[in-house]
Amino acid sequence: MTMVSHSVAGMPTSQDDARTTRATRSLQALNFFMADMQAGIGPFLGVFLQQRGWTTGPIGTVMTAGGVAGMIMTAPAGAFIDHSEKKRWIVVVTGACTVLASFLILWSQAWAVVTASQVATAIAGAAIGPAVTGMTLGVVRQRGFNAQNGRNQAWNHAGNMVGAGLSGYLGWAFGMPAIFFLAAAFGVLAIISVLSIPESAIDHRAARGLEADQPDGDDGGKAEGLKVLLRNRPMLILAAALACFHLGNGAMLPLYGMAVVGAGKGNAAMFTATTVVVAQAVMIVASLVAMRLAAGRGYWLVLLISFAALPVRGVLAGTFIEHWGVWPVQALDGIGAGLQSVAVPGLVACLLSGTGRVNVGQGAVMTVQGLGASLSPAIGGWLAQMLGYHAAFFILGSFALASLGLWIGFAGTLRPACGGNADPAGGIAAERAGR
Repeated sequence: MTMVSHSVAGMPTSQDDARTTRATRSLQALNFFMADMQAGIGPFLGVFLQQRGWTTGPIGTVMTAGGVAGMIMTAPAGAFIDHSEKKRWIVVVTGACTVLASFLILWSQAWAVVTASQVATAIAGAAIGPAVTGMTLGVVRQRGFNAQNGRNQAWNHAGNMVGAGLSGYLGWAFGMPAIFFLAAAFGVLAIISVLSIPESAIDHRAARGLEADQPDGDDGGKAEGLKVLLRNRPMLILAAALACFHLGNGAMLPLYGMAVVGAGKGNAAMFTATTVVVAQAVMIVASLVAMRLAAGRGYWLVLLISFAALPVRGVLAGTFIEHWGVWPVQALDGIGAGLQSVAVPGLVACLLSGTGRVNVGQGAVMTVQGLGASLSPAIGGWLAQMLGYHAAFFILGSFALASLGLWIGFAGTLRPACGGNADPAGGIAAERAGR
C-alpha cells in the first residue's frame, strides 16, 4: 500500500510526524552545541583577564558593557524574529559572529578590544535565544511548548556541562587559548544542527504565538517592544522580579571563581570549569523537574523556589571562599537558573499566546531582566575591590529578597496567570486584563 503523504481533513500524516521528530531532535542538538559557543569564552573571561593583569573592577565593567548592549538589542531582536521567516539563518549568522568576536580577545587584551568583543557577543546572543524559542514554538505549537522547552533546556545545560568540562581540561593541558578553539568547534556543530531542522517543519505564525484561525491582531503584527510589558501586569511583575534576581545573580559565578583562584586555592581553568559543571549538572535535573512541576502546579511555585535559592547562595559564597565551596554554591545556582530556564519562556508564551507577539514579549522580558544582569558584574566587581569578596557576596545575594517580596506580594495577581497549560484565549485574556 502506498503511504499517503498529504494531510486529510487537517490530520497530520506519518510524513508530518517524521518531519516534526527530526526537527525536535535537531532542536535538542542545537541547544546542546550552542551552549558552549553562545557566550564565547563566557565564565572563563574573568580568570583569563585576571591572569593578564586585570583587576576585578575593570573586569566587571567590560562585562557590564556587553550586558547593556545585549539588553538594548533584545527587544528589537525579538520583534525582528517575530516577523522573520529566516530564523535558522539568524542562528547561523549570530553564532558565527559570537565565535569570531571571542577570538578578538586572543588577539589583544586591550580595554577597547575586549569591550568591543563583549558588546558584539552580547548583541549576537540577544538574537539567538528568541530565535530558538520561536523555532521551538513553530515546530511543536503552544500545547507542546512546555515539554519541548524543558527538553531543550536539559540538553542546553548538558552542553554547558560538557563544554565546561572539556574547557577545563583543555585549559589545564594546553592553556587558556585552547578554550576559544573548543567554542569554535561547538559553533560549527551548532550551525550544522540548526540547518538540519527542516524549514517546512516551522510554522512561522505559530512561532509568533498565533494559531491557524487567529488574525494577526489589531496592530497588524507590528508590535513594539516594551509596550507588551506595560499592557500585561503579570509580565511586568515577572520582569521586575527577574531584574532584581539577576542584579545579584549575574556576578556570582565569575566572582566566586576569581575569589577562589585569587586566593591561590584552585587552578584557574579547572576550578572555573568545575563551577560551571556543577551548576549545569544540577540545571539538567532542575529543568526536567520544572517541566513537570509547571505542568502540574503552574509556574508561580517554580519561580518562587528559583528566587529563594539566591539569598542562600549569597550567604554560603560569602562565608566559604574555599575550593570545596563550589559544590553548595553552584548547586544553588543550578536550582535557580535551571528552574527559570523553563519557567520564564514557558510563562511568557502562555501569557502572550494568541497575540502574535510572543518573541517580542520574550525579548521585552529579557531586556528588563538584562538590566539587572548587565549591571551585576560592575556592581559585584567594584564591591569586591572596595569591600572584599565576603561582603560582595552577601550584598549580591540580598537583591533576590526584592524578587521574593514582589512574587509573594502579588501572588493574587500572578497565580491565576501562571498556569502551566494556558490556551490561546487565556493568553489574550491575560494581556487585556493588564490594560
